[in-house]
Amino acid sequence: MILFGDRLDAAVQKAFTRPAPKSAGAQMRYLVKQLKGTKPVAQMLRISQRTVERYVKDQINKPRPELAARLEHEVKKRWQPQIRAKARQAAATTGGIVIDTRARLGYTAPIGSTDQDRIRHLTVALPPRYAARLFDAQQAGASDQQLREIAAEALKEVYFQDSSRRAGSLEEVRFTDIEYLEFDL
Repeated sequence: MILFGDRLDAAVQKAFTRPAPKSAGAQMRYLVKQLKGTKPVAQMLRISQRTVERYVKDQINKPRPELAARLEHEVKKRWQPQIRAKARQAAATTGGIVIDTRARLGYTAPIGSTDQDRIRHLTVALPPRYAARLFDAQQAGASDQQLREIAAEALKEVYFQDSSRRAGSLEEVRFTDIEYLEFDL
């Protein structure tokens, strides 16, 4: 299942200037430093405090696959917060965001028009205001469905209506069955 929030995070992570720590020990040390102790890291990762200490001292090198995934996710979530903020700010004010997707798109329109849903592959540059809405909604803890609705509204305006130059009577765009989704700043 493709998650909008994860794809937005991946787009922002492309702006990182240094790679995030790769080894389990380095990742654990980074989290211990960020959260100021082994106990909060242990609670966050749902492992024992002693296990965290052993990773920090490099007594354990290879975590279980599920722990490795959680560890990498938590490190990347906290890595280079200022770079992340600058990238979001630039997308929300000047650059906008590019959405590349292959999904089933359709729309609700007046009777007599062809509004049947079909699979489309689109690469569309969205204006900065939609990038700002997506990032603000993500920061506010919006669900994937809410992020999808914002993206559908953006595609309605930019792709289907061509910034109010055509199809002015469209009411709603349906954005479902996502096969592929990528964002770029």
